[in-house]
Amino acid sequence: MRKIIVISGPVSSGKSRLAENLEKKFGAVVIKTKDVLQNLDDTSNDRLSLQKKGDKLDRKTNGRWVRDKLSEIINVNNGKEIYIVDSVRVKKQIDEIRKSYTQVIHLHLTAPVKELKKRYSKRYKNKNNIPTYQKVRVNKTEKNIGQLEDIADVVIDTDRCREQDILVRAASRMCLYGNNSTGYVDVLVGGEFGSEGKGQIVAYIAKEYDLLIRVGGPNAGHKIPEEQKSYTHYQLPSGTKRSNAHLLLGPGMVINVEKLLKEISECDVDHERLSIDPQAMIIEKEDIQKETKTLVKSIGSTGQGVGRATSRKILRGKNVRLARDVPVLKPFIRPAIQVLEKFVTNNGRILLEGTQGTGLSIHHGYYPHVTSRDTIVSGCLADVGLPPSLVRRIIMVSRTYPIRVQNPDVEGNTSGPMSQEITLKEIHKRSGKPMEELENTEITSTTKRKRRIGEFDWELIKNASFLNGPTDIALTFTDYIDVKNNTAQRFEQLTPETINFIEEIEHVTRAKVSLIATGFSSRSVIDRREW
Repeated sequence: MRKIIVISGPVSSGKSRLAENLEKKFGAVVIKTKDVLQNLDDTSNDRLSLQKKGDKLDRKTNGRWVRDKLSEIINVNNGKEIYIVDSVRVKKQIDEIRKSYTQVIHLHLTAPVKELKKRYSKRYKNKNNIPTYQKVRVNKTEKNIGQLEDIADVVIDTDRCREQDILVRAASRMCLYGNNSTGYVDVLVGGEFGSEGKGQIVAYIAKEYDLLIRVGGPNAGHKIPEEQKSYTHYQLPSGTKRSNAHLLLGPGMVINVEKLLKEISECDVDHERLSIDPQAMIIEKEDIQKETKTLVKSIGSTGQGVGRATSRKILRGKNVRLARDVPVLKPFIRPAIQVLEKFVTNNGRILLEGTQGTGLSIHHGYYPHVTSRDTIVSGCLADVGLPPSLVRRIIMVSRTYPIRVQNPDVEGNTSGPMSQEITLKEIHKRSGKPMEELENTEITSTTKRKRRIGEFDWELIKNASFLNGPTDIALTFTDYIDVKNNTAQRFEQLTPETINFIEEIEHVTRAKVSLIATGFSSRSVIDRREW
């Protein structure tokens, strides 16, 4: 709905700066009455002359000239929602605008005279032929401007305020931050130990969103199906190639600059589409080297330097580099909170993509065989800076047979406990899926190591459901139950064993299995959603 904001206030109260900031922040169209007066004729356009021109035009049109210019601008910018009149000086101007438009908010700025005089002197310091503040206030209209405070919808005292403070106060009072917003956030996380097929699910639903967010770091590869060959996203959201949505890497992100730039190039992403929070952490070569010597050998870590870089950020050492410190990333740098506010305010649809799985959470997993971050929904929200109140759906992705990365080469060391570990030969025997295909699939996306695989862990999925509170389950690898599921296009076409398995998952998780992957292609997802 169109909203018209008319600003009044004495000289140096901050009207023009507020109008400019509203234009930048909310895309408002600004009508400057000063420009209208300057374009009237070729006579002098100093401040005192403009005051006289305005007074004369008010007498001639009974204040309608401001409304007429506003109407002209609205006709030219049809479709815009916010219009700012900078500024109105008499009640007649406001009355004429209110007669023609319904959603009109009159905002009056004020400040003590001593402060106004100080600002005026500072603004025009060392400038010639500028009238003194006392001369400006001699004008009858300017002298009586304070009377508009009595009829204003919103009054803001700008004393002891920065311009950003004034913007926040004004925008909040006028409900520009989307108090009635219908924007929402859907969060997708892994329910096991990672490699659940999150990339495939994100790629499938990505077109439904305006903003895609990725958390974590390059230690997690999310593979998406392509026509000729699959593609693995390490740092960009998995829907990057499947949608035109804006992309965001939040402040909790840990970035390998070289790998990120390579991925940006391969996915043809420009700086206008991708935003990187200035406080995202940068991985250094030494981080990777030290992890390779320690964690890779002890717990089968991916050795991408994410954990060590994260620990350095937490310790706040002198040699910490953040995204804002990397010149090549400068075109992408935008505070995440500004990007998020923009999309939420404009009723945007947001998809937050978690990495790894609940069983790898540093707090809730089998420590020390965990990753360096909290992988559950609340951790993902914190990493990017989103409040829980905006969450609409929580999608927890789970495999029919969970995996862990291969154990380290060092005898006695392990990548972590796994319930009822089995072999790929056993899955081949049960499902009829070709052994070669299973072996090619069960290779880790990041380190290209073989995976360990186990029976479905009902206790793990129950605990993951408690920690994440999913509204939906996305079940992947149903072709591992029976290769016949590859041909299923509808739920009832799945094998009876698979249907029984899905129903049992719904009982344990108290959530509907609404997305079912029957294979690894863009068309092999059975969609049972009601949203």
